[in-house]
Amino acid sequence: MTDSYTIGIDVGGTFTDIVVADAAGATIIAKAPTTPADQSDGVLDGIALAAKRLGLSTASLLQATSRIVHGTTAGTNALLEAKTAPVGLLTTEGHRDVIEMREGLKPERYNLRMAPPAPLVPRHLRLAVRERMRADGTVETPLDAVSLKNTIDRLAQSGVQAVAICFLHSWCNPAHEQQAADAVRAAMPDVYVTTSFDVLPQIKEFERFSTTVANAAVGPVIRHYLGRLQTRLRAAGFGAELLVILSHGGVASVDEATRLAAGTALSGPAGGVAAAVALSRAGLAENVIGFDMGGTSTDIAVVRDGRPLLAGDKAVGTARIALQSLDIVTLGAGGGSIGKLDRTGLLAVGPESAGAVPGPACYGQGGTAPTVTDANLVLGYLDPANFLGGQTRLDLDAATAAVTRLAEQLGVSVAEAAGGIHRLVNSRMADGVRVATVRRGVDPRRFILLAFGGAAGLHVTAVAAELGMARVAVPETASVLSAWGMLNTDLRVELSRSLGQSGAIDIGALTDAFSAMEQEGRARLAWFEGNVVLHRSADMRYGEQVFEIAVPLDDIEWSASDLPVRLAERFHAAHEALYTYALRDQEVVLVNARLSAVGRLRPLPSALRGNMEARAVPKAQRRVFLGGWRSVPVFAFGELAGDQVVPGPAVVESDTTTVLLRPGDQARFDRRGWLDIAVAPAH
Repeated sequence: MTDSYTIGIDVGGTFTDIVVADAAGATIIAKAPTTPADQSDGVLDGIALAAKRLGLSTASLLQATSRIVHGTTAGTNALLEAKTAPVGLLTTEGHRDVIEMREGLKPERYNLRMAPPAPLVPRHLRLAVRERMRADGTVETPLDAVSLKNTIDRLAQSGVQAVAICFLHSWCNPAHEQQAADAVRAAMPDVYVTTSFDVLPQIKEFERFSTTVANAAVGPVIRHYLGRLQTRLRAAGFGAELLVILSHGGVASVDEATRLAAGTALSGPAGGVAAAVALSRAGLAENVIGFDMGGTSTDIAVVRDGRPLLAGDKAVGTARIALQSLDIVTLGAGGGSIGKLDRTGLLAVGPESAGAVPGPACYGQGGTAPTVTDANLVLGYLDPANFLGGQTRLDLDAATAAVTRLAEQLGVSVAEAAGGIHRLVNSRMADGVRVATVRRGVDPRRFILLAFGGAAGLHVTAVAAELGMARVAVPETASVLSAWGMLNTDLRVELSRSLGQSGAIDIGALTDAFSAMEQEGRARLAWFEGNVVLHRSADMRYGEQVFEIAVPLDDIEWSASDLPVRLAERFHAAHEALYTYALRDQEVVLVNARLSAVGRLRPLPSALRGNMEARAVPKAQRRVFLGGWRSVPVFAFGELAGDQVVPGPAVVESDTTTVLLRPGDQARFDRRGWLDIAVAPAH
């Protein structure tokens, strides 16, 4: 059997989503319950369901698959749930408390009762080594072999599973870190070892230390999970490359994902952003806001001019991770979010979630708390017999009982309580979009809101209306779009080097840094036989600023005699575009040189819907609550013709995606696979 399939896998909080695409771009989807104890169980279950839909055995499907791309929450969950591996830290004498002192600032600086976040490495496992590098890379104090051996012996006796090595100024000269790493690996061969130069060779000690420690803390978790998944896939018949999507939106080999384990912290949500970029390039719109509402959370990201926004600093639990990552705002609001009374007696929704187990009350798995999904079922928005295409039947009586208990506490009707849950979660998600846009100087009204995830279609038009947005798009594969997006990504290696911080831009040092990174980038992708493209950029700032902005440098003429002037002008222009002003009389500092090595993978072909003539008619009528009970038409997503218009109020549904059109909304089905909805203004 010839290779003809690619598979995208997105492990969410409630469901594991599978997308299988053939050589023509046609897709079939499957959803299996996520198995938190061992995510590989849910992955294999989902692949088996997909194979069954194709009329194949699991082995036949995997043997015919040329690539699997996987988004995992294993590292994220370990950080959020404090289930990371025991870590030891080796650092320069006098600096073992950097990760506890942080930057000297509290997240809530006026909260006098706020407890400091617990570091990932307790103090007794943070050990000092006698050595010292100067900021220019010269040796102040040679690495003391006796001191190093004593600290390694103590860590070996402590039972740590990972060791992070963070020496002062190693970003400039990693020799001592590399010597220490070799010694640790020789003495503790089964321990996961990581150095700050390998993870984040940049200035700013806390960010470098924290990121390296986080990498060590999740490294054994990722190594175990990906190793087990790879072994099980091979045993089931898969013989090609397993790739993992990382926080920056590119994919990497299992070895690279294991080496840079902290880079998987936003692995799952990154697939959704990749999908938004792919649809933007397919003609949806240049400016898109991704709105991914799943079972436990909602992820919001901005794509401007066809490119995702990036951030260089994210917090996951108590860990600060300063790796390049997609700028994603995550809210504790999803289909499993629980409705309850707060301390003041008012209705609140989330961030607590029913999760995958026991799940919403309507799942019939023992859950009793009223969730957003229960409310949507009570309001008539969901068909209890068509959940996951009839694979699971929702329990309307259990959902009603759960919402009834809340309604009695509020002193309102069941429909009013369910409607309150629905409206309140909409308001929370609209606030999340404002955080991702307005607070970053972006006007959401100039964007299209792209809804995906299992629950988004029921809420997106109301969220858009609250924000004053005019257009919404809902793909037919919205519930698994993150998994689909993973099949539209490229291999990517992100590298950086910090430069000296005083005086004019040192062109020689900058050129040397880019040359070294180009060699490293190509070396890390040496196994890849396709085309590799290199992209240069730099983090730059004015001399008195305390933050940098990313400045693309791809099209700059590196042989120009006035290169420092051109680099400065490129920064002035980028600063003005972001903040509306430039200070051309101020000194410009180039802090970090960055390089992206991109291995181009074959994108999915476009698969258009063939039906252009026969207009779909409603398959049923459904009684729904929209301020009052009314009957609305229900259309089958898969039967809509190209350019067919569906006016609201109505419901459009497939096996895994349900879209609620409010009165005044008007949807048009685009042959490329999405509903393009003109949103009625909020009343």
